[in-house]
Amino acid sequence: MLFAFSSLLPVIVLITLGFWVGVLGWVTRAGAKEISNLAFMVLAPALLFRTMSQVHLEALDIQPVTMYFVGAMGLFVVLFVCLGLNRRATVLALAATFSNTVMLGIPLIGLMYGPPGLVYLFTLISLHALLMLTLATVVLELVLAREAAVYPATDSANRHPMVTIALAVRNAVIHPVPLPIVLGLAVGQLGWVVPEVLDKPLLWLGSTFGPIALLLVGITLASVLQDLRQTWTAQNRVQAMRPLWVATGLALLKNVGHPMLVLMLGWAFGVTGLALAVMVSAASMPIGANVFLFSQRYAVGEDEVPAAVALSTLLAIVTVPWVVSWVH
Repeated sequence: MLFAFSSLLPVIVLITLGFWVGVLGWVTRAGAKEISNLAFMVLAPALLFRTMSQVHLEALDIQPVTMYFVGAMGLFVVLFVCLGLNRRATVLALAATFSNTVMLGIPLIGLMYGPPGLVYLFTLISLHALLMLTLATVVLELVLAREAAVYPATDSANRHPMVTIALAVRNAVIHPVPLPIVLGLAVGQLGWVVPEVLDKPLLWLGSTFGPIALLLVGITLASVLQDLRQTWTAQNRVQAMRPLWVATGLALLKNVGHPMLVLMLGWAFGVTGLALAVMVSAASMPIGANVFLFSQRYAVGEDEVPAAVALSTLLAIVTVPWVVSWVH
């Protein structure tokens, strides 16, 4: 319990600091939106490109991470279908399946399992953003294309369906998330070395992504709670509480349901020992802040997702040690 709290405390501090920044009005909701655009368009691509440029696929142990992604993607698809096959469903499904594997996973799993455990975790991290964020991007762009076909604008009213699909695929590839991942992976596989004059700015930009994203979660959460207080009446009490109920469900599904699914798949795939322990522990990590940026970028789940990230992180103080006890 103590090691979980010590690793989670910096994340909680950043979210709390952002919350008070929002409460005091130092950054408005409009300002937070602009900062989130900066994080999505500049900071995240720098982090993703630099991370993927250091990956060598031939050195990866694929079986444990295959088992992990079968569970994560399967859960994503089920939630996407059950929640309505729309943009909101996509972002909420991503929230229930995208773990904070870097800021929390590395220190926690390093403390629990040492360097051998980190080898498995780094293998997972090298493919985590590539698969999960690319999946979410493709689905979101296809949903947007379908919405454009159902409610066409003037410039798209006469567009052929295949053209709409082609544009959706193009937008999913030429995108601040998949594009730097693919380019970084190509650089790593070709054996190229990023010059220091470029690598150092990428390092600086990427290292600021996590703290800024967590501050933005707190700022947006302050706006959500302010809206809740303003709309709270006896008549609309149930409607006002809806974002918090959704956030609670997402947090429980991510912190408990996701690792339980990975544990069962581990038995089915024949994955045991340290590899299974690391995959289940990684699945128990709270919701990654990247999901918040997706909700801001596509203007969906902007009330539920910040609350879910904050609540999931707080619950992790209890749920992570409990989940770890399963695999022991």
